[in-house]
Amino acid sequence: MSVWLPTSPCTPEACAGHEGRTASVPHAVLRLTGAVALVLLGILGAPPVRLLPAGPRHAVVRAWSAALVRAFGIRITVNGSPGRRGGRLLVANHVSWLDIPLVAAVLPSRMLAKSDIRAWPVLGRLAGRAGTLFIERDRIRALPATVTTMTRALLAGDRVAVFPEGSTWCGRAQGAFRRAAFQSALDAKVPVQPLHLAYLRPDGSPAGAPAFVGDDPLTASLWRIARARGIRAEVTLLPRIPPGRHTDRRDLAAAAQRAVTDRAPERTPRTALPGQTTGPSATDRDSAKRPAASVHHWVSSSPAAASSLRTPS
Repeated sequence: MSVWLPTSPCTPEACAGHEGRTASVPHAVLRLTGAVALVLLGILGAPPVRLLPAGPRHAVVRAWSAALVRAFGIRITVNGSPGRRGGRLLVANHVSWLDIPLVAAVLPSRMLAKSDIRAWPVLGRLAGRAGTLFIERDRIRALPATVTTMTRALLAGDRVAVFPEGSTWCGRAQGAFRRAAFQSALDAKVPVQPLHLAYLRPDGSPAGAPAFVGDDPLTASLWRIARARGIRAEVTLLPRIPPGRHTDRRDLAAAAQRAVTDRAPERTPRTALPGQTTGPSATDRDSAKRPAASVHHWVSSSPAAASSLRTPS
């Protein structure tokens, strides 16, 4: 693996166990069957759905994505408001492959994903039909072209979602935000929308089952999630960072990471989306006024490493 690619210390053995109630084997099989049926429905329905106007199309995507997360027995809580429409770069911490439908259940967007996902059975085909942007993460020379593609999508008014940690973490720890993706927001002059994702047990502590880390096989992850009970997925929409506030991608990445790390202490309710429960929401105040959390820079000062980005695992 290239030395510039980020790595996480999280492993399936240490981080992805489930503590608490478990579903019976027949119940878990039923959950998986329902999830597979929804994925197949998504593949068949993707072409006509893409022909719909933006409003109805996003409504369908939100409903389908929420149903997929709920098929695994996971409740969704949303904090915050998506605000006005328009192109923006969504950036979030990265815990699981479930992050993709979870974000889409709140803010449908074009995901930036590693090219390997194209080869995933069923899911790869669905990702392609959903307008996913792919990156060859092992080819740093391909990065400028990827940033250009992202910029064009943002200029066209699309929302583009990125997990700038570059690798999945278990939810108890977090990696540094890579900078390259933020160049697209600077070039397109669009806001950056930080999101914080968390999978929680009933007592509010991080749930290990959804974590998709290390060399965890997808099949093992699917079964572990299907067997788990009492998990809640929480999405916190944080105040957007407006264009022009930061002119350097290093500063913009650091500001977004501080927002995700600190989250929002002040909250107000919002309307639940399909399959969701309402939760407190973040006030739309200046995220730059938050106390800065320490940021561990993993990127070296060399031009190649400074531009590096690894997409969702």
